[in-house]
Amino acid sequence: MARYSGPRCKICRREGEKLFLKGARCLSPKCAVEKRSYPPGEHGREAEYRRSRLSDYSLQLREKQKMRRIYGVLERQFRRYYGEAVSRPGLTGMNLLSILERRLDNVVYRLGFADSRAQARQLVQHGHFNVNGRRTNIPSFIVTPGDVIEVRASSHSLPYFKSLRETLSKQGTTAWLNRDADALRGEVVREPERSDIDYTISEQLVVEYYSR
Repeated sequence: MARYSGPRCKICRREGEKLFLKGARCLSPKCAVEKRSYPPGEHGREAEYRRSRLSDYSLQLREKQKMRRIYGVLERQFRRYYGEAVSRPGLTGMNLLSILERRLDNVVYRLGFADSRAQARQLVQHGHFNVNGRRTNIPSFIVTPGDVIEVRASSHSLPYFKSLRETLSKQGTTAWLNRDADALRGEVVREPERSDIDYTISEQLVVEYYSR
């Protein structure tokens, strides 16, 4: 299965903001954006200056890349999600965000069962989660309202999940998900709304990019 395996901190620096791709590290002084806010590469500081003079196309491209990188999706799959969003009733941009938010790896991350989407993807691929009672190891699985996501009983004894309960008690979760921290279980209450997505994403620019 194809996935990005390069330095994730460079992605944040390229987009000029924290995308929270490395969990707790993004909140620490070690965060690369905090130390070097300019883009990576030999001409990074020059690129920082040019950001204020981007063309419409460049703005659209950067927004598309940012959205794709936040959710850890490669171009072909992202384009397919966009096609699905176009075919659904409602606003295309919001439809696209809803699809991405309802990916199983993102839901595991939103429930607090992983520090980052990359870690959530790995946990899902290793078969630590059930969806509606069935073992599911496909990170791109799209959940729907009423679905129950839980850590498999055989995984509860692992040190990671043993310590997770204590961590979850100090964390909240998003409004469209309901979590039982003691049982390591979550339920999809409804589809996500725009107000539930806490990233500075302009989905309209993404729509404009693909509508050219």
